[in-house]
Amino acid sequence: MNHRYLTKSKFQLAMECPTKLYYCDKPEYSNLKSDDAFLQALAESGFQVAELAKAYFPEGININSQNYEQAIIETNKLLEKSKVIIFEAAVLFENLFIRTDILIKEDDHLTLIEVKSKSIDHEDKLPLFTLRKPKAIRKEWKPYVFDVAFQKYVLNKAFPFYRISSYLMVVDKDSTCPTDGLNQKFRITKDENGRVKVISSVNLSEEDLSQKILKKVNVSDEISFIFSEMKFRKDTMSFSEYVNFLNEHYLNDIRIPPILGVFCRKCEFKTDPKKSDSSLKSGFNECWSEVCSLKENELTILDIWNFKKADKLIEQGIYKINQITSDHIDPEPDGKPGMSENERRWEQVQKIINNDDTSRLEIKDLKNEMNSWKYPLHFIDFETAMPAIPFNKDERPFSGLAFQFSHHILHENGLVEHDSQYFNDKIGVNPNLDFIRALKESLESSSGTIFRYAPHENTYLNMIYNQLQKQDSISDKSELLSFIESISQPTKSNQGKWKEGPRNMVDLWDLVKRYYYDPQMKGSNSIKKVFPAILSRSVFLQNKYGNPIYGSEYGMKSLNFKNWQWIQKREDKIVDPYELLDPLFKDIDLSEEKIDLLFHDDKLKEGGSASIAYARMQFTEMSEKERDELKKALLKYCEVDTLAMVMIVEAWKDRIMESSGLN
Repeated sequence: MNHRYLTKSKFQLAMECPTKLYYCDKPEYSNLKSDDAFLQALAESGFQVAELAKAYFPEGININSQNYEQAIIETNKLLEKSKVIIFEAAVLFENLFIRTDILIKEDDHLTLIEVKSKSIDHEDKLPLFTLRKPKAIRKEWKPYVFDVAFQKYVLNKAFPFYRISSYLMVVDKDSTCPTDGLNQKFRITKDENGRVKVISSVNLSEEDLSQKILKKVNVSDEISFIFSEMKFRKDTMSFSEYVNFLNEHYLNDIRIPPILGVFCRKCEFKTDPKKSDSSLKSGFNECWSEVCSLKENELTILDIWNFKKADKLIEQGIYKINQITSDHIDPEPDGKPGMSENERRWEQVQKIINNDDTSRLEIKDLKNEMNSWKYPLHFIDFETAMPAIPFNKDERPFSGLAFQFSHHILHENGLVEHDSQYFNDKIGVNPNLDFIRALKESLESSSGTIFRYAPHENTYLNMIYNQLQKQDSISDKSELLSFIESISQPTKSNQGKWKEGPRNMVDLWDLVKRYYYDPQMKGSNSIKKVFPAILSRSVFLQNKYGNPIYGSEYGMKSLNFKNWQWIQKREDKIVDPYELLDPLFKDIDLSEEKIDLLFHDDKLKEGGSASIAYARMQFTEMSEKERDELKKALLKYCEVDTLAMVMIVEAWKDRIMESSGLN
């Protein structure tokens, strides 16, 4: 039997880009996407959701064998019964192979159920394809519906005399958890062969399952549409023809010629930019060099920050930054202080074309902004998680949990101190109430301006606000609600409940986008890119933090570092401060690039590695020593994020003073 099967995971990969089928099994090609299934399980609660789904079918029989032939034999034996429920059924047709999450047989009728940790609520429109012309599967549902479509296609071919109904089973955000501690009844572990598995508690009760937080969505209409109406490969192939096309190329290890697009931005077959000596090949570079003669390290229009016209330009044969003109970007001001988005994009393009490595700071407008700030300045950063299965009774799935914050203060005289922090390491406990009380106590020490980086903190304060409103037994409820109103602005779900608070947090991310650009940021505005760039530029920061005074007795207060020196050099370059820290996962290579590729949902991506680490502490078997080490590492990482915010402001302030001749 040929073991080069086109599986459903390979099909999903091909739906992202069919050329990836050639790279995916070859160790000589770099693959930035983590292949650690354990990490995937933690990332989006997928394994726990799958195990909960199985609990809804107590008569189900699991096919445990990982051997393809054995699994197929066991599946076929069970399908001889007139009625049976099978978990992980193995089905083969020619070279197409699938393992179904749940397959139910009732006489000549098969029900296919694919379980996903994707959420759905009353605002999601059904069907999952648009009815306007041209019809199409909605973007956010494409990966899931195509997954089911491939499985149904294989089932149709393998069992042509059966009627087949197709469902997605997803997380119902309108439901509520029936009991306390439900998510702790699904523990993630590894077996003796290193494979991930979830252990369902034997204590799972009728009450635990009395209200289903997973919902079946019939996708038969969507799949009929895919089979009969959709076209693939530049609108030249039906679904069946496309599957055969992919199968033939994968089976014979023939590379499918690439068609470039914005989706290439998320290609995992790139070499790690931090490993310049890597001997691995880049599939991304091979594709782009084939189509547009891209040279090694040459930048493409995909590198332009948040450039929404990229797809249209690629269709016109414009691939490289040096092909971009001002007409493509239209760098006009928008009437607001600082750079408009298009002005900033044009700034990036010009600096690349002109080989200009200098940074740009909008000094006048930033100075006006700074004049509105009130000292001492407060800098906060939250670490959060969104578990699919709630911690407590009556909570909704994917209710946000804020388990950690860091808080730095910058005084007007330049004194910096890591003033306070919070971390919840209690297993199975919703930390939000303790979190918001601790944050209130920390920020009420003065009336100074508060800073966040990106909308994340504001979003979570709104989530906690909504959770508090539903609880009547909290003695300080009104005080906590008033505190949240005072430092935030309402999100869409809270429009009209309050106006922008008098101490509404200033978004430093917005200020970076309006007032600062540095080529070293590589088109990114992530604090993980901005901080190292600004540190390498600022002589002021290098002098202030060039000695081990951070966390020293007579230096700067730190709650997690002792006698730490932030300015360290390697080959005459300042080392990225984040690289000085011990990794959160000593057994996993988890770069920021891998985090971006790991999460399907941008909301879950917030906090990235920290949310995965928290999930690891909550849901896996871990010794107290391991737990303590991970907690210490998380405290340091969060502290660095708020220190980075402090240093960015310090560097800007120094540049402004220098421009005024005050230094």
